[in-house]
Amino acid sequence: MATLTSFEELKCWKACREVVRWVMAISNKFPKEEKFDLKDNMRRTARSSTRNIAEGFGRHHHGENIQFCRIARGSLYEVIDDTITAHEEQYISIEENYIGISKIDTAIKLINGYIRYIKTLLK
Repeated sequence: MATLTSFEELKCWKACREVVRWVMAISNKFPKEEKFDLKDNMRRTARSSTRNIAEGFGRHHHGENIQFCRIARGSLYEVIDDTITAHEEQYISIEENYIGISKIDTAIKLINGYIRYIKTLLK
C-alpha cells in the first residue's frame, strides 16, 4: 500500500461515506415522531464511522488507529441494528434494508482489511 497522506484516501472511509449518504437519504422518510430517536441515532452512528476513521488516522499511532477503526466498525453494527428496526417498523422496504446492509457490510469488510494492514505495520 502506498503512503497515504489523508484519511480521505482510505477505501474504508469512502465506503463509510456511502453508508452516511444512504442513512441520510433513507432517514428522511421516517415519521416525525422518530426525529429524536431512530432517525437521530442512525445519523449519529453512521457519521461516527467516518469520524472515528479520520480521528484514528490523525493520531499517527498504529495502535490508536486500530482502536478508532474498531469503534467505527462498532458504529456500523449499530446502524445495522437500526436498519433492522426501521424495516420492522415499516419505515423502509425490504429492498432498502438489503441495500443498506450491503453498503454497511462492504464498509465493515474494508475496515477489517485496513485493521489487518495496520497490524502488519506493528510488527
